[in-house]
Amino acid sequence: MGTGYEPMSLAVLAGHLSSANTDQIRWKLVWEFLEEYRWEPADTRVALLTDEPGLTGDERWDALLAALAEHLLAQADLAPPTWVEARVLRRAWFPAELAIHRADALAWAPAAFRKHGVYLSVHDLAAA
Repeated sequence: MGTGYEPMSLAVLAGHLSSANTDQIRWKLVWEFLEEYRWEPADTRVALLTDEPGLTGDERWDALLAALAEHLLAQADLAPPTWVEARVLRRAWFPAELAIHRADALAWAPAAFRKHGVYLSVHDLAAA
């Protein structure tokens, strides 16, 4: 009959991001992923991050997925999967539109995000 609830993995998130038609929807999907991730037991969380997500069609979002995987796995004291290595932006991406938020992201972006060229404040991640 019905299927049970399954948390969203990064691979599933990538599919949703590639079919979303606005960045506003993409951000809502990322925040939904993070909310589901936080509610999962530690052993389930790792499985949500390790499978390589398909490309989204936008290198910024591909780098964001790699940064998320690396950041969240580092919180669990685990090494990132090899697929994250290739997803690095040549030019930094500051998703925030306001200058004050960009300055906050420059100061507070987690190391994994800076490494991938995505400047998103740790405060934004926590608020998700």
